[in-house]
Amino acid sequence: TCKMMTISLVWGIVIAVCCCLWLILGTRRRQMGEPPLENGLIPYLGCALQFGTNPLEFLRASQKKHGHIFTCKLMGNYVHFITNPLSYQKVLCHGKYFDWKKFHFSASAKAFGHRSIDPNDGNTTENIKKTFIRTLQGDSLNSLAEAMMENLQLVMKFLVVPQSKMSAWVTEGMYSFCYRVMFEAGYLTLFGRDLRGQDAQKRPNLNNLDNFKQFDKIFPALVAGLPIHVFKTAHHAREKLAEGLLHKNLGKRYHISELVRFMNDTLSALDDMEKAKTHLAVLWASLANSIPAAFWSLFYMIRCPKAMKAATEEVNKTLQNVGQKINFEGNSIHLNQMELNDMHVLDSIIKESLRLSSASLNIRTAKEDFTLHLQDGSYNIRKDDIIALYPQLMHLDPEIYSDPLTFKYDRYLDENGNTKTDFYKNGIKLKYYYMPFGSGATICPGRLFAVHEIKLFLILILTFFDLELVDSHVKYPPLDQSRAGLGVLPPLNDVEFKYKIKH
Repeated sequence: TCKMMTISLVWGIVIAVCCCLWLILGTRRRQMGEPPLENGLIPYLGCALQFGTNPLEFLRASQKKHGHIFTCKLMGNYVHFITNPLSYQKVLCHGKYFDWKKFHFSASAKAFGHRSIDPNDGNTTENIKKTFIRTLQGDSLNSLAEAMMENLQLVMKFLVVPQSKMSAWVTEGMYSFCYRVMFEAGYLTLFGRDLRGQDAQKRPNLNNLDNFKQFDKIFPALVAGLPIHVFKTAHHAREKLAEGLLHKNLGKRYHISELVRFMNDTLSALDDMEKAKTHLAVLWASLANSIPAAFWSLFYMIRCPKAMKAATEEVNKTLQNVGQKINFEGNSIHLNQMELNDMHVLDSIIKESLRLSSASLNIRTAKEDFTLHLQDGSYNIRKDDIIALYPQLMHLDPEIYSDPLTFKYDRYLDENGNTKTDFYKNGIKLKYYYMPFGSGATICPGRLFAVHEIKLFLILILTFFDLELVDSHVKYPPLDQSRAGLGVLPPLNDVEFKYKIKH
């Protein structure tokens, strides 16, 4: 017993000495000209627990304490938060000092299990960003939007109609509904349809949906650095999803997107399974935010009668102008990019929904020591530090957006019904006032397609169905803060709604 007590005492002293050494040597000290610093009390984690619990409240409290720029230690990294939207443009002007790829490429490799796709590592034949731009914008965007429109109609015909029994109301969770419809249509748009027909692909697609949910559930933990092997179910789900995207399996599908075909060529140095895992990364990137975005856009629109009326009128007018009519028995309709872009009411509804639900974290890594010149002054930044913008602070700023927690469907419409772009802070017009998709070099290359697919979803659901909330006064479901920093936050709980086919 005495020996055990002695050993315990020795270990206690060793741990105490290590803690003291860490406090003395391992804690960063603020130097002259650097932003205010919060090291946190926990080694390595720093302020990660407070930030993870509620990022918005943590950043607001830190802003009140330190001002518009401050540094926090998070998971071993020193992150400089820039909270004044008037400084956003100045941050982006320092692009030569930033490496935006370092974090994004390493996070993708960790989460999806492929080798680095950083062009500097020699595994790609061209800059991967150029591939995304080439295949997600311009004429390629038209092709993607057209395929998404056809697939959404296909999914609504085959997945929704049999359950609806034509004239009866169907009741289900709105998030569940959005999830299965958007996932199915998105998967078909990227990876094509099964050559054996609709019935042959029904069961695999249900399995893919379940596996995607399992993998997506632990995605924040993977980005935070935890190994996927800790999560056996999610690891199995990821491998099964990737298996379905192997070359031999894609060979059994037709109408595969240009994006996936170009990715195959660009990543020629990767083996077949690693290519499949980059395809999975594309699938996740195209759906992980558009699914909750579709939910919030539909939820806010249904809950606001004025929004519902204005959106329905705009959809009917657009279809009438192009001489097209939707019905389950008839041909699919087609709207081109110009026709979709002219639907300003739906644009405003989607933007307002994303303003209220998005919590993206725009980050860049310093390539070298440099001085960051902002609206509020100049600050010294060390090599490998991270510069971060958290646009949710701006999206919910009452000076920029009056009554910021209230959904106003026409907030982004001017007096002529066109897109409004004039928003102010301290009497100064903001260049950046709406940033759910990132900014500058880190802006999402698929943002245009994301908006198109949400818009197409709303167009079809407004035209196909009568829609009602089961409880017309249902409260807004809270946002799932565990996904803060990754984009659009899903609801913590589902909301029941009912729908039936219009006659």
